[in-house]
Amino acid sequence: MNINELLEQKNITKYRLSKSSGVPQTTIVDICSGKTRIEKCAADTVYKLAKALDVPMETLVENDMEYRTEFEVYKSNVCHMVKDMGDMDFIIDTLESDRIKKLYHKRWYPESLYLLAMVDYLSRENDLPLCNEYSDMRKARLSEPVFPASIVAMSAASKSDKPKKDSLNAAIPEFMRFNIIESEIRNVY
Repeated sequence: MNINELLEQKNITKYRLSKSSGVPQTTIVDICSGKTRIEKCAADTVYKLAKALDVPMETLVENDMEYRTEFEVYKSNVCHMVKDMGDMDFIIDTLESDRIKKLYHKRWYPESLYLLAMVDYLSRENDLPLCNEYSDMRKARLSEPVFPASIVAMSAASKSDKPKKDSLNAAIPEFMRFNIIESEIRNVY
């Protein structure tokens, strides 16, 4: 559902949405007119609009997000969402939107497993129980390890596997379960 349909459905004006979300009215007008694509907006902007409209963030971007970005970009976007939203809101939004299963059913396995690993990791960090709904998916594993691009580049530049071995030793267990090598999710700029 696009933002215009939501505004009409909820009987909200662009001006009222601007006031309740804190997003400038010009930005909302640009999104509604198609001048600005919502998936190009900052995660914080999408979050504020989604919260003001009382819908998951995915609802706002799902129509425009039919293309698949590079995995490194996807990982970065997820880490920025965690930073912008905070652990608890990120977990709640991800679980309520069922984004993990939607990506999995599209066969976007790296993305869905990365998102599940992130939810599991944040749950552990915040002493929360794991969501049982994804128990079957926790048995999945990517066939090859997926290293961060920076580690692959360092290994190639040094002509050594040491950076890869070091990153394996520092990897977060929830990501390693899926053969995704990730050691830092909080240091994003």
